[in-house]
Amino acid sequence: MDVKAINDQDIAVHFEYNKEFVKKIRRIKGRQWKSNEKCWIIPNNNESITKLFTLFKDEEINCNDSIKHRGKHVEESYNCNIEEVSRKLNQQLILKGFSPKTIKAYIGHSKRFLKFCNKDVDELIKEDVEKYMYVLLYKSNNSHSYANQALSAIKFLYKYVLKKDNVLYEISRPQKEKKLPSVLSEKEVMNILNVVENKKHKAILFVIYSAGLRLGEVTRLKINDIDSNRMLIHIKQGKGRKDRYTILSDTVLKVLRQYAKEYRPKDWLFEGGKEGDHLHERSVQKVFKRACEKVKIKKDASVHTLRHSFATHLLEGGTDLRYIQELLGHTSSKTTEIYTHVSKKNLSKIESPLDRIFREME
Repeated sequence: MDVKAINDQDIAVHFEYNKEFVKKIRRIKGRQWKSNEKCWIIPNNNESITKLFTLFKDEEINCNDSIKHRGKHVEESYNCNIEEVSRKLNQQLILKGFSPKTIKAYIGHSKRFLKFCNKDVDELIKEDVEKYMYVLLYKSNNSHSYANQALSAIKFLYKYVLKKDNVLYEISRPQKEKKLPSVLSEKEVMNILNVVENKKHKAILFVIYSAGLRLGEVTRLKINDIDSNRMLIHIKQGKGRKDRYTILSDTVLKVLRQYAKEYRPKDWLFEGGKEGDHLHERSVQKVFKRACEKVKIKKDASVHTLRHSFATHLLEGGTDLRYIQELLGHTSSKTTEIYTHVSKKNLSKIESPLDRIFREME
């Protein structure tokens, strides 16, 4: 492709006929086809040059130093464009009342999508999203839940920032994977809790398991969220910005009092390294991982596994599923019902035909 400035107003663009090239150059505002000269004319301004270099970023462009100098800022301009879109996206997410964690996730997904497309946001179409989703699912082998969150972020971006509300209407979501949660036995849980010596770390894991808390919920607990009179823990603005109460164990209350006596927390129940800040989630993850390694847990377990174990052990102990749903803060009972598939309560009553056959042969 040859690019040459004709005068202060126009630039001539020459290339052998290529259907895709023609389709691209038609996207430049003010472009004209000159049949006599067999070339395209585009306005001689920074906007058109930036657009040209963006559209034909993978092609060899022969041009003079002046145009090349003006075109070298394309990537810088593009990155600024992404940051501006991200700023607007952040503003819209805040206005819609999304949690800081979701805002961070949505902005991350949107930035990765925009960098993947590597084109002006005005040129984004439905096919760009379809290509990206294909890469997420089949090339990068991401989980369906990750891809679903990415699609939610991109749909929000298209609707509230790019104002392309109806473009993605027909894009269907990947079917959710039906995976069962990993659950620890009661003995495994006790081994993990007992191996932790630090009183603060021990208290954190005790609280998570005893009350079925999410990681973000336990790190954001404040001292006044512990209601020792009613033996309840007040979870403020949990997932979905919902408040709820869950149980406060007698054992945990004793552990918390021992911890508080030594560490003297002021506001946050579990304070972080910085004054006035709560403990970071990564710190809790490290504590749990080290504890699992010490007691040689072979299962694929995370801090969230303690929450799954709490629900499963309650179910096995005879607690009604509706109460478990309330304690966990699930909106739908279907979410809680997954624990019926990992509970040994009913399965333990079923005898394998192999055992019956061997017994009859004896």
